[in-house]
Amino acid sequence: MKLVSFKTLLLVLVFSLVTFLAACGNGADETGGEEQENGGEDTNSEDAANASGYPESSIEVVVPAGAGGDTDRNTRTLARHLEDELGVNLVVQNVEGSGGSVGTREVMQANADGYKVLAFHDSMLINSILGLTEYSHQEFELAGISVQDQGNAFVVSADSQFEDLDDLVEYARENPGEVSVATETGAFTHLQLLALEEQEDIEFRIIDAGGASDKITALLGGQVDVVPTQLGLVDEYLEADEMRSVGVLAEERLEQFPEEETFAEQGYDIVFNKNFMWAFPPETPEDVVNTFADAMETVIEENEDYRSEAEGHGVTPNFMGPEEAEQHLNDEKDYYESLYEATEE
Repeated sequence: MKLVSFKTLLLVLVFSLVTFLAACGNGADETGGEEQENGGEDTNSEDAANASGYPESSIEVVVPAGAGGDTDRNTRTLARHLEDELGVNLVVQNVEGSGGSVGTREVMQANADGYKVLAFHDSMLINSILGLTEYSHQEFELAGISVQDQGNAFVVSADSQFEDLDDLVEYARENPGEVSVATETGAFTHLQLLALEEQEDIEFRIIDAGGASDKITALLGGQVDVVPTQLGLVDEYLEADEMRSVGVLAEERLEQFPEEETFAEQGYDIVFNKNFMWAFPPETPEDVVNTFADAMETVIEENEDYRSEAEGHGVTPNFMGPEEAEQHLNDEKDYYESLYEATEE
């Protein structure tokens, strides 16, 4: 019996291997073609997540405000629905202090891996304008804006002597520094107060009472006369006639609060809309940011349960992606800077 030479055996093995690889390649091409014919796209959030492996574990959400306020509530509402879309837990951490700058700085200095994200609003812009931080929204990687809040109002207790904005302004003009108003230094409401003081040439006694829930507690306890806050946070007190609004800082009356007069209706040209944004540390990979942004867009634009819940809080779900959000916030910052510069003249 003849023995097969080593050279002949090697040639047979090589030929078999080449044939096998060619068959696999054709199969892969056919599969890829079928996926494309079936409408598969490699640009959607699911494919982007698969490509990068993100997210693979829980994501920490930093809220630079206390529990129980509108920032906390709006964040937790969206986070619950984002968990289903992203397939991982979103763990909300409240990091208070210095008008929100403690929390924003924590995210600014975090690892750029997509597992720590900031959920905040225009106070970050105002922190920068007032000199509390050396950075603003431009230094972060924006995932987008989730909701807008037009329901920012000046609220007083039910037994207050101030029935409307005119009452408040006239008394403050005649009694400089006597009307106590709760805010958090460097925060969104702080600039509202400065703008009204400047426009009407009045002076409030501004008290740093902390976050939204702390300010409401101060008003209920009779420690302050006025609280600038979000109407959705105090709607139960309004309905129970324990508080009343003397003016909403919106261009027109809100559908959710049709009985509440605006500043503009009373002759005061001051408008403040709060934008709730989500942002990652600088240099977070683009595909990671886009994966998160796509999940936000799906929930905000398509999830009716989420939209109904958010609207019930008195805010308007309206997704803006990274580029649109940055331009919108740039415009808002320009507006806030013009207001602040007027107070410094």
